[in-house]
Amino acid sequence: MSTETLEDLPIFPLKTVLFPGGMLPLRVFETRYVDMTRECMKDARPFGVCLIREGAEVGLPAVPEDVGTLATIVDFDTTDAGVLALKVRGGRRFRIVARTVSRQALVRARVEVLDDEADAPVPPEFASCARIVQLVIADQAAGTFAEPYDLESASWVGYRLSEILPVPLKAKQKLLELEGAISRLEVLQRFLEQRGLASGR
Repeated sequence: MSTETLEDLPIFPLKTVLFPGGMLPLRVFETRYVDMTRECMKDARPFGVCLIREGAEVGLPAVPEDVGTLATIVDFDTTDAGVLALKVRGGRRFRIVARTVSRQALVRARVEVLDDEADAPVPPEFASCARIVQLVIADQAAGTFAEPYDLESASWVGYRLSEILPVPLKAKQKLLELEGAISRLEVLQRFLEQRGLASGR
């Protein structure tokens, strides 16, 4: 099976982790990212969202983690201050193979797009994970998660729970990089049990 490669993907390093199927609001004001956004909208292309490994969101180009998520713009608006307000949705994960920094200080990369992970129904022993996501949906969730909801999917539940749990960004990055929906649920279940949010199996 051949690997899909994107040769010149613009990268937006952020202090957040975007998961496949997740929604992320962004406020874009730096010239390099405003230009990137316009380019992506004009060509109907995604950009890449990566957690920052070194550096900051503004100023000098930050060093991104190698694994990130393709982001597609689903809505945008311009504020009175000229700031672009975006809403993006996470697509497939990717791995950076090589990266450069343009004269506009924008990170661009050649990436390998990763296959969607094998999904499965949520096993009964991980029902607590699905239950917490369901409670969030019932409590507020117009807007937190993109529809359609799929509480039967181990992959969908794992990604959504990874988004909302209060764990360090490095831990969220590891959850993004994990191969296998059930493996991710195992990690999340342990987290819930350690904090008394779920009973042991």
